[in-house]
Amino acid sequence: MTDKPPLMDLPIETADSGFYEGFSKNVAITSKLLVAALIVWAISVPDIAAQVLSNLNAALLHSFASWYIYAVAFFLIICVLLALIPATGRLKLGLEGDTPEFSRFSWFSMMFGAGIGIGMLTFATAEPMYHFATNPDVIAGNATGSSADNVTPAYVWSFLHWGFSAWGCYALVGLSLAYFSYRRSLPLTIRSGLTPIFGEHLSGFVGHLVDVVAVVATILGVAQTLGFGVEQFVSGLHRIGFGDWLLNPEGKPSAAGLIVALVIIMGASMMSALSGVGKGIKWLSNINMGLSLFLLAFFLLFGSTFFGMSALVSGLFDYIVQLPKLLFTVWRADGTDTGDALASWQGGWSVFYWAWWIAFAPFVGVFLARISRGRSLREYVLGSIIIPSLMCFVWFTVVGGTAIDLTLNGEAGDAISGAGQQNQLFAMLDFMLSGGLAWVMAIIVVVLLLTYLVTTADSAILIVNTINAAGEEKPSGRPHIVFWSVALSLVVGGLLLAGGLGAIKTAMVIGALPFSFVMVLMGVALIKAIVRDAIRDRNGVQTVQE
Repeated sequence: MTDKPPLMDLPIETADSGFYEGFSKNVAITSKLLVAALIVWAISVPDIAAQVLSNLNAALLHSFASWYIYAVAFFLIICVLLALIPATGRLKLGLEGDTPEFSRFSWFSMMFGAGIGIGMLTFATAEPMYHFATNPDVIAGNATGSSADNVTPAYVWSFLHWGFSAWGCYALVGLSLAYFSYRRSLPLTIRSGLTPIFGEHLSGFVGHLVDVVAVVATILGVAQTLGFGVEQFVSGLHRIGFGDWLLNPEGKPSAAGLIVALVIIMGASMMSALSGVGKGIKWLSNINMGLSLFLLAFFLLFGSTFFGMSALVSGLFDYIVQLPKLLFTVWRADGTDTGDALASWQGGWSVFYWAWWIAFAPFVGVFLARISRGRSLREYVLGSIIIPSLMCFVWFTVVGGTAIDLTLNGEAGDAISGAGQQNQLFAMLDFMLSGGLAWVMAIIVVVLLLTYLVTTADSAILIVNTINAAGEEKPSGRPHIVFWSVALSLVVGGLLLAGGLGAIKTAMVIGALPFSFVMVLMGVALIKAIVRDAIRDRNGVQTVQE
């Protein structure tokens, strides 16, 4: 209906007193029980848990691979179109007098640190190196693995996974929530993004279900990110001399190493989360942004800068040209060696990443909305998709390009390619620098990794609390912050001990599926709301909460 104002009041029942005062007990208790059940299951019967998760993962990848591909394409297209259309691009995510709370540097730092910061330290080296060896172009016979003609394809596939599509997932959720929360004064929680479809029904069971799905997806998505980061953090501690006990005989992080790392990370995250967004998270984000720029400057000065910049130009050009095709390409096993290999590659890489970004989206989306009030829709989209993607591209080509160049010209041999995923950055620094300087750089990387881990974890804890508190941006439940800090560390530790990163990956892919349907509905609801609000404006009907 466009002849009356849109829904601007979505009451969500919260407890008036007691332990859950200010929180929706339906959401908070249910999500805690589900996460606790996962922890107990993974720790008590790790072998069974790993097998069940593996079987479920295989079934989901077989049945829903194309769903993930098309859904992510849908998310990115919506954001880009809304930013490019002049009338929608000018829309303010807030009321007329609202101004941004944070400077652009702090805004970008918090957004980047929460979104992809950890993964870049692991994958800026590892992913280009992997795709340099093999990728769909190599499988199809269009390029030669580990050869010069495969450098650009390696970056096209790296950019696909870490570029516009990833940030499009985050941006859609954040845009939806900012639009409905700051223009219509609806609660800053996931269910608000569906009000044009379900209306007042979201005050009850339907809304509770949506928020529970978002909380569980967030915990599993963040667990995936922390899992990668914790393993690299343990390897870094070993590199700088904290002892061989950190690693097991196979050279991977030991149980003791993982426990110590999680205690350090989650303890710091808890303290930062208790201090709030404007203090701990803001300062940590600024610190890790500064250290990131220092590390990037190091590789620009002493790495293979010309090689990396050449790869950036050629890879970015080919990525943009091929993006429309890449967004909608689905490979299915057809009984041929090439077809089966392409389908297997897509399931292990693209579908995994799309599930990861979708699982991460409720956390990053709510966080983006939380820090973006007062900005225009166009500024928000450019800030949350284009700029972070370009930063990722530069990182991947400068850091990963140095690794590829050193391997391609034979200088490094297999010193980098032969190292484990969590060790490749440290192995490259060891090759580039003498012992003392390599040790100093390793310390800087470990500190940077710690700040990214803490920023991601404490931001996630606050966002989960916000969803549980019916969208209250500053929930007062300090014990709940402690609970989610402990729970998140147990999820990461339990799944790592149950089946390593593979178990976390599988649990995350499973947890992301329900939220992918929620996100598609959020996209449809956002378009519906903007179109109807435009008609209301022409008819002089109120569209914002005054």
